[in-house]
Amino acid sequence: MKLAFAPEQISFPDLEERLTRPITIPAAIEAAAMIFRDAPAVIENGETWSFTELWARARAAAAAFLAAGLKAGETVGIWAPNCREWILATLGAQICGARIVPLNTRYKGREASDILRRAHAVMLCMTSKFLGTDYEALLQDEALPGLRRRIIFGGARPGGWDHFIAGGANIPPQAVDAALNAVSPDGICDILFTSGTTGAPKGVLTTHYQVISLFHGWAKLMTLRAGDRFLIVNPFFHTFGYKAGWVSALLRGATVVPMPVYEPAQAARLILEQKISFLPGPPTIYQTLLAEKAQNGLDLSSLRVAVTGAAVVPPVLIERMHGELGIETIFSGYGMTECGVIAMTREGDPVETVAGSCGSAVPGIEIKCVDDKGNTLPAGVAGEILVRGYGVMRGYLDDPAATEEAIDKDGWLHTGDIGTLDERHYLRITDRKKDMFITGGFNCYPAEIEKILCEHPKVEMAAVISIPDERLGEVGKAFLVLRPGQQAGAAEIIAWARENMANFKVPRSVEFRTELPRNAAGKVMRVELRNHK
Repeated sequence: MKLAFAPEQISFPDLEERLTRPITIPAAIEAAAMIFRDAPAVIENGETWSFTELWARARAAAAAFLAAGLKAGETVGIWAPNCREWILATLGAQICGARIVPLNTRYKGREASDILRRAHAVMLCMTSKFLGTDYEALLQDEALPGLRRRIIFGGARPGGWDHFIAGGANIPPQAVDAALNAVSPDGICDILFTSGTTGAPKGVLTTHYQVISLFHGWAKLMTLRAGDRFLIVNPFFHTFGYKAGWVSALLRGATVVPMPVYEPAQAARLILEQKISFLPGPPTIYQTLLAEKAQNGLDLSSLRVAVTGAAVVPPVLIERMHGELGIETIFSGYGMTECGVIAMTREGDPVETVAGSCGSAVPGIEIKCVDDKGNTLPAGVAGEILVRGYGVMRGYLDDPAATEEAIDKDGWLHTGDIGTLDERHYLRITDRKKDMFITGGFNCYPAEIEKILCEHPKVEMAAVISIPDERLGEVGKAFLVLRPGQQAGAAEIIAWARENMANFKVPRSVEFRTELPRNAAGKVMRVELRNHK
């Protein structure tokens, strides 16, 4: 299996002159700090950190982790909304040679603890409360024997972030330098969990060099540049909030403006006050901004670049983004956790191309469409999308069988998505990964939702499909078979689901059946459920 990549193929001329260490995420941010120095790196709640200050604080976080006994190769969990401490925790842990495992802020206790156990996390940096949820309480009854320490963002209380940072005061700078110098470009920098058709989330392993190579090139392609103000509404626990978000912004000298939760009026205010120029997000983001502008007459003309995808993009929306919001350049694209970003449209592409395709392969990535026998298909013929290049994951955590199934002996990642390539090699998705649907920008995997629903004491079997929703694009609908002698209502099941899974996964409707349609092999026939929903 060819999982290796060739570092000599990629160069970073705008960073290399200041790089004094092997190319890793923290080393590249250090180089950016030497280039951009006093320029604003992060703005949050009216407070600005320069690139120099951000890097100094990242080193202080690394010293604190070293003082707490963090070793190279260990894992640190991060469970918090978008905030500057999230960035510091990541850089601090990675300076020490550790890897991070981001947790979805919508997770319930059982979901978060499962990820922490499987990732072998030894420390957890987390928020205390967010959107009315007490995160400490969610883990109160969860068994986490490998977790040595929990660090709470915000405040100076014992166990809090400030108290944690103070613990590294006696670590000499030379120790931080030694730790950073020992981090290998080929070392694993993070484990991002993504679900599959088996229902159990799988940990995607990615190296430092892969992230820098892929997203430095992506940022240049997206025309992200020094001086841009980058409003990050995509969650940091997601590739596009983390790697295509604050990492890309800092590499290019742009200012990160994190937004913990998207709210249209607040987003419009930030765009106006901070002169936001760069804004990625799903189509719903721009639809709500258009409504906000129409309602309140706000001047959002500072917006220069929009990057969208994750759902069908209507041509009329692209036209309105240009005409009413004044956005100069709009990109759409295609990516997945196992390969970060795969394809993007290009600057100057017409509206029809941006709305109707995902663009062509980004630098360093190959794409082809194949038939069931693996034969490469000609232009315009639909087949499974395969990708290869330095962005492809190193594998799934502790799961060589799943890795071998996903990546063939020639290094091609089998995405499971169906699409076509035209004569220009622009990609168009015609069918998504088997059964997956997207609710408000979040990937939902029916098998994972079904697994949790079947843990309800009254549920015997479950099948979940997507149905259209005007606001969120798609939402889940559950078909349930109850255990013998049991009775339940839809409201009861939905209320239980809200207590036991992230809100975006919760089915919005429930239909009870005496049996589910199955094929000869015993598999549920979702097509029949969709046809009779």
